[in-house]
Amino acid sequence: MTELTLFEKIVAREIPADIVFEDELCIAFRDIAPQAPLHVLLCPKVPLKMLSETVDGDGELLGHLFLTAPRVARLLGYNDGFRVVVNNGADAGQTVFHLHLHILAGRTFAWPPG
Repeated sequence: MTELTLFEKIVAREIPADIVFEDELCIAFRDIAPQAPLHVLLCPKVPLKMLSETVDGDGELLGHLFLTAPRVARLLGYNDGFRVVVNNGADAGQTVFHLHLHILAGRTFAWPPG
């Protein structure tokens, strides 16, 4: 049996998190090392490793995540001016291999990022 990821443990309530939103498909919680005044991670409840490993059948869930991101931002007081980031793979900065969207807001962001 493979070890559960940190995010699977949060979904299963095995470890605590500051959960700000949840529905039947996804969960959003505050990042423990925030990079902006608002830094929330939005994860599907099913363990998809990374964006590049998704398949056509994952389209509905991926769409749900991207439709939920602005909803979470609005819920936390940011109607506009937020950034959504997906890191895909270690070279892109992904450290937890459970697909997740970073929702960042509350400061001005530079371009290009990183």
